[in-house]
This record gives sequence, structure tokens and C-alpha cells, in this order.
Amino acid sequence: MTTDDLYKLAADLADEHGPLALDYARRAIASVDAEGATDRAQFWQVLSVFLDDIVARRLNPAEPIVIH
Repeated sequence: MTTDDLYKLAADLADEHGPLALDYARRAIASVDAEGATDRAQFWQVLSVFLDDIVARRLNPAEPIVIH
């Protein structure tokens, strides 16, 4: 997945679930990490960062993301 794909997925999750999406992501991180699936845990961690910024309104999903 690209960064844009992750951003769009986070935006969709936030749109559908609101702040609960962040809770879902955090639980997924803990769950898959406990299973030893570190790649999947990292995926959810990155998604969680995007969700946190979207929920806190530091990012606007209607605008493209710029990564430096």
C-alpha cells in the first residue's frame, strides 16, 4: 500500500466510525503484536497515526497529504 492508500483508508475509517476508529486501530495493534505479527502491527500503527491526526482535525482528509 502507498502512503496515499493508507491515508484514504484512515479517512474512510474515520468518516464511518468517528473517534472509535482510533480505538479499533489501537486494539488491532495490541492484538496482532501479541500474536507476533509485527508487520501487521506496524501497518495498524501507521494507520493509527493518520487516524489520530484526522480525528484531532490536524489533517483534512479532503486535501492531499504531503510527506516530507
